[in-house]
Amino acid sequence: MKTKILKRFLSFLVLGVVLLTLQACGAYSFTGTDISPDIKSFQVNFFQNQAPIVVPGIDQRFTNALQDLIVNQTNLQLATSNGDLVYEGEIVQYYISPNTATSDNTAAQNRLTIGINVRFFDTKDNTKDLEQRFSFFFDYPAATSESAIQDQAIEEIYERITQDVFNATLARW
Repeated sequence: MKTKILKRFLSFLVLGVVLLTLQACGAYSFTGTDISPDIKSFQVNFFQNQAPIVVPGIDQRFTNALQDLIVNQTNLQLATSNGDLVYEGEIVQYYISPNTATSDNTAAQNRLTIGINVRFFDTKDNTKDLEQRFSFFFDYPAATSESAIQDQAIEEIYERITQDVFNATLARW
């Protein structure tokens, strides 16, 4: 009789632990997001290129890259207006500089750097609003022309910057 009661007690105890564990995991997100349940949509306004060097199309590419990342890593709906979360800003930096030199004082490697100013607004909780500048770079051999590496460089830079923006605004890292 005592064995039967003990088995039943242990069964309920194990069931309780399993249920508590599952409930605790229910709030976890594999992307690490910290999004309130009342947030349903986001909008990404067009990021204009205001850098001294104007490269056609990089503004639209960044806007699309940020939209795609948020769509792919959250359950939020993309809105064209009245989003619960709003991203806006501008490309403020696009420049190439020599990165390393050879023994005869010529560039061995160049660096393309892009900087983007981002403003983030949470319409449900303005304490989470943010304005921050994000930048990243791409190094390439000086013997290679900018046009030969431009697409790859922009893709890699935008991949890093959009992930940094995501982490700062939705993951709070």
